[in-house]
Amino acid sequence: MTVTRRTFVSGAAAGVALFAIGRPAQAQATVMRFGHPHPTSDSWQTASLAFADKVKAKTGGKIEVQVFPNGALGSDPQMISAVRGGTLDITLTGNPFFTGMAPQLNVLDLPFLFDSRAHAARVLDGAIGEGLRKDLEGSNLKALATWEVGWRNLTNSRRPVATAADIKGLKIRTTPNPAHVKAFQLLGAAPTPMPFTELFTALETKTVDGQENPVTLILNAKFYEVQKHLSLTRHAFTSAPLVMNKQKFDALAPDLQKALVETAIEMAAAQRKMNEDAEGSSLAELKKNGMQAVESPDRESFSKIVTEEVRKEFVGKFGSMVLDAIVKAA
Repeated sequence: MTVTRRTFVSGAAAGVALFAIGRPAQAQATVMRFGHPHPTSDSWQTASLAFADKVKAKTGGKIEVQVFPNGALGSDPQMISAVRGGTLDITLTGNPFFTGMAPQLNVLDLPFLFDSRAHAARVLDGAIGEGLRKDLEGSNLKALATWEVGWRNLTNSRRPVATAADIKGLKIRTTPNPAHVKAFQLLGAAPTPMPFTELFTALETKTVDGQENPVTLILNAKFYEVQKHLSLTRHAFTSAPLVMNKQKFDALAPDLQKALVETAIEMAAAQRKMNEDAEGSSLAELKKNGMQAVESPDRESFSKIVTEEVRKEFVGKFGSMVLDAIVKAA
């Protein structure tokens, strides 16, 4: 009985092996993990899921992207570091978090730089944007495209802000970007850089008085629960590089590289449009949830204090060529 059973098992195993040999090999999908810090209700998540679906379709299933929102894989700096080191494949976060590695990217965060979204798109999607993104390659990052955070507006828990003078003394969370920090110092605030993933708690515990982000993100992150005052200052426009580990990108076949880049660019335009379309309804919802909005603050009073001084500091470090080209693109 034992011999017969062994013979049967061996024969079955041989049959399975022959069957496997007779079938064409199935290529395993390359699974890529994609992390970002924004909530699931934000345009970043909607666009990221669409990006994953389109990449899978365009590559015939050869690349499968798994999306992890809401800082599940770490804070903004942690995810960038993980992508550089290869333990994470793709991340998306605001341009200010990349300026330590590619300082000239700081130009995109200068206050009152862009006249409109169309102006920003011409810069980000053209030769200027491409040149700035290339600066990240020395840090083992391949920027696939540039999405957006959007127009930054000010919120705080202490008082309405209608003019530049109203900002004095407020402790404001900013990004670590030198242009943002300098601008709020000039306005008499106390800028306090920190990752986005730590912001809600900092506002709730009043570690900081306020923050600055687009109305869409202020709504999606539920900052209205811990902030009373909103001012539509639109003092800066923040872009968001979608980056991948460069070594992993370079190791892919050219057709797969093309699919990733083309899809990233396609979804950049779609994600920006999502934010633009949602601005009006987001503002209405914030007011419905109790935020008091100054919809027409004296933006000129802010611009007079910060624009020239912050640009002068940038030009002193990097020259005026890139800045002049951006202004000309308006």
